[in-house]
Amino acid sequence: MRSLTLGLLIGAFLLQGMASLPLDGSGWWLTAGAALAALVALAYIGLARIAARRAQQGIAAKCAGVVTILLAGSLLGFSYAHWRADLRLADELPREWEGRDVQVVGIVASLPTLNERGTRFEFDIEKTLTPEATLPPHISITWYVELAHQGKSGKEDEATKPPLEIKPGERWQLTLRLRRPHGTQNPHGYDFEAWALERNIRATGYVRSKGVNQLLGGHAGGIGTHIDRLRLSIRERMNAVLKDKPYGGVLVALAIGEQNAIPAEQWRVFWRTGVGHLMSISGLHITMVASLLYWLAFRIWARIPALALRLPAQRAAVLAGAVAALSYSLVAGFSVPTQRTLFMLSAVAVALWMGRATSPSRVLSWALCAVLLLDPWAVLTPGFWLSFGAVAAIFYVTAHRTGEMSSLKGAVLTQLAVTLGLLPMTLALFQEVSVVSPIANAFAIPLISLVVVPITLLGAVLPFDWLLLLAHELMSWCYLALQWLAATPNAVWQSHAPPLWTVALALIGCAWLLLPRGLSTRSFGFVFVLPMFLVLPPAPQAGELWVTLLDVGQGLATVVRTEHHTLVYDTGPSYNPDSDSGNRIVVPYLRGEGIRELDALIVTHDDDDHSGGARSIIAARNPKWVLTSLEKDRDILAGANEVLRCDDRDDWQWDGVNFDIIHPVKDNYSEGNRKINDLGCVLKIAAPGGSILFTADVEKKGEIEMMERASADLKADVMVVPHHGSKTSSTEAFLDAVQPKVALIPVGYRNRFRHPNKEVMARYVERGITTYRTDEMGALTLKFSVDAKGKPVVTAYRNERRRYWLDLPAKEEGALD
Repeated sequence: MRSLTLGLLIGAFLLQGMASLPLDGSGWWLTAGAALAALVALAYIGLARIAARRAQQGIAAKCAGVVTILLAGSLLGFSYAHWRADLRLADELPREWEGRDVQVVGIVASLPTLNERGTRFEFDIEKTLTPEATLPPHISITWYVELAHQGKSGKEDEATKPPLEIKPGERWQLTLRLRRPHGTQNPHGYDFEAWALERNIRATGYVRSKGVNQLLGGHAGGIGTHIDRLRLSIRERMNAVLKDKPYGGVLVALAIGEQNAIPAEQWRVFWRTGVGHLMSISGLHITMVASLLYWLAFRIWARIPALALRLPAQRAAVLAGAVAALSYSLVAGFSVPTQRTLFMLSAVAVALWMGRATSPSRVLSWALCAVLLLDPWAVLTPGFWLSFGAVAAIFYVTAHRTGEMSSLKGAVLTQLAVTLGLLPMTLALFQEVSVVSPIANAFAIPLISLVVVPITLLGAVLPFDWLLLLAHELMSWCYLALQWLAATPNAVWQSHAPPLWTVALALIGCAWLLLPRGLSTRSFGFVFVLPMFLVLPPAPQAGELWVTLLDVGQGLATVVRTEHHTLVYDTGPSYNPDSDSGNRIVVPYLRGEGIRELDALIVTHDDDDHSGGARSIIAARNPKWVLTSLEKDRDILAGANEVLRCDDRDDWQWDGVNFDIIHPVKDNYSEGNRKINDLGCVLKIAAPGGSILFTADVEKKGEIEMMERASADLKADVMVVPHHGSKTSSTEAFLDAVQPKVALIPVGYRNRFRHPNKEVMARYVERGITTYRTDEMGALTLKFSVDAKGKPVVTAYRNERRRYWLDLPAKEEGALD
C-alpha cells in the first residue's frame, strides 16, 4: 500500500507540473490507463503475497516488486489527475461571455465572507436566463457595498448594496458580470488561478445593479449547504457575544476555520512566531477533540454494564472519537490539514474496531491516498506538504525507537523533528522561517489546543456566553506573550528561494540528522543541507542591468538590479487596508531573489496604482532613500530614512550603470494647476548593453515639456509605456523622440479603463515596436548584458512557468473590447 500511494503522489505531482494536458479531451483513454494500472498493481500484490507464503523472497525480488508498484501507482496517479483536470477545464467560461451581463438563477453555495467592499460567496448556477449564454456551473461572485463599476466618464455610475443577509442554500435570481479566473503571475508569488481550479471556481464576477436581483422562495442544497448554515449560525452567535473584542476573529477561526476573520496584524505576529498553524483548524486540534471524546465515551460506557455487554467500551469510544473528528472537520471547512487528520484517525479507528495493530506509515499512507483521490490538486498547496511533512517527521522520530521516553523528552523530540524536518519545505515555500518558533510553540500548543479550543467549541454550541469570554481572555494572555516574541530582533530568518534539487538534498540531510542517538555519522547530514543555503540565485554581473516589471494588475511596480544595488520603481496598488502590492508581490519577489537590502525606492506620483505598496516596502526593506514627487510628510512614506523630491538634476551611477531623472523640474511643484500625472518621476537608465525609459503616468503636456527640454536624452532601447497605454499619452512625436525597439505595458486584465487604447497601440505597431503586456504574459524580466547592443533578453513569466490551468488571453483580443 505504501509503495502504491507514493506512486499516486508522484503521478499527481508530475501532472500538476505540466504546461498542457497531453491528451485533452481523451478522458476515456485516461480512465482505461488508470484501470489498467490499478489491475497491474493489484495483480502483482496478490501474486507477491502468494509467493511470500510459499517461499522467502530475495532482495532483488522485493526491489522489483516495489519498483513495479511505484510505476503502476504513478501511472494511476497521473491518469486519474489528468482525467479530473480534463473534466474541470471543460467547465471554463467562454471568452465571448466575459464582461457581458447575464441573468441566472442559482444557490448560494458557501459561507459568505464579509469585507469592507462587500460580500463574497460561491454560487451554483441552476438556470441561465440569458439566451445562448454558456456559463460554468460553479462560480465566485462579490456583491459590492459601494462602487461596482466606473464608466468611461469616470463617474460612479453604478453603486449597489448587498442585501442585509446572504445565507447558504438561498436561491437567488441575479444579474452578473463574469470573467475567467485570471490572477497576477510573478516569481515567488501566489497563484490565484491554481487556487480557483482546486476549488472548482471556473469564473469570478460581481452582481450588477442593472437588472433583476431578488431572493426566490425556498432553500436548496445538500449536506454541504446544511453544514455551511450551521457554520453561519455559529459565526453569528460568536460575533454577537464577542462583538468588538480584539481576538474574536481568532476564536471564530478556531471554531469554524474562517481565517479571514483574523486581522492582518495578528497574522503577522502569528507568522513571526511560527504558530500560524494553531490559528486555524489544525490537525492537532482535531486530534485533541477526538481524543477527548474517545476518553469520555470510554469512561462512561465502561461504567454501564448493560451498554458494555452490547458493545465493548473500546469500540464505543472509537465510534465517538471518529464522529467528533468528522463533525469538527466538516464544520471547519474540510481543508487539506483537516482531511489528512480525519483520514488518519479513521484508519486508526478502523484498526482499533477490528482489533488489529497497524504501523504509523500505513496510517499515513491511507490518509495520503484518500486526500489525493478526493483532491489531486492538493499537491499545489503549501498546507498539503507541511501537514503531511509534520506528521511524517513525528512518526519518523517516535516510531520503532527502543526504550521508554518521558513526556518532556517526547515533546522536545517532537518539536525538534517538526522544526528541522519542515525547514527545507518552509524555506522553499515561503523563504523565511521563525527563529522563535520552538519557544512560542512550547506554550502555545498546550494552551491553545488543550484549553482554548475545547472551551471555544463548548461556548459555540452551548448557550453560555462566559465560556467564549473565558476563551478570549486566555487567548489575550497568549497573544501578549507571542507579541513580545514577535517584536524581538531577528525573530524571522529570511533566505532566498532554493533550487528544487537542493531542497530534496536538504530533506535527506534532515532525515539523517534525526537518526537515533549513537550513530556517529549523524552529523554528516549537514553536508546535504548546505547546498540549500550556498547555492544562490543568479544575479547581474558587472555592467549588467536586470529589470523586472512585476504583474500587479492595473498599476506599476518594477525592480531594477545592477551588480551590487537594487532599486524599486513604483510600488503597485493597494487592495484593502491590510493588503497591497508591496506585501503581496514586491516583497515576496525581493525575498525569493535573496535581496535583503533596498538601496533606493522611487514613488513617482500620488496615484494609488503607483504608490499603494510604498508603506509595506519601506517597512520590510528599509530603503536608504526615497525619491518622489509626493510631499515628504505623506503617511505612506512614514518610516523612510530619507525622502527627496524628484528633480531633473538628479543623476547617479551604480556599478557602471547610469541613472538620470528626466522629469519633473523643480519649478513644476509650485504650479497649482498641474495634474498629478504630469508630476510623475521619469527615469532613464543607461547600461553598456542598452537603455530603458520609465515614464510613470506622464501625459501629453509632460511629454512635450521633456521633448522641449531634453529631447536628446529621451532616446532609449526600451520604454515602459506612459500611463498604461492611455489615449492621454504616447503621442507620435514622443514615440519618435524615444525611438524604442521594445515597449512594456503594465496593465490589468480586462481593466475598467480599457487600457491600452487601441489607437495608441496602433502607433507602436506602425513603428515596428515590439510590445509586451503584463496582463497577457505576467511579470516581464529584461536582462541587458554588457554586449546586448540594445537588445535585452525578455522573459515572460506566464510562458516561462506554463501550467495547463493558466489563462493565456489571445493578444488580438485586447483588454476589453
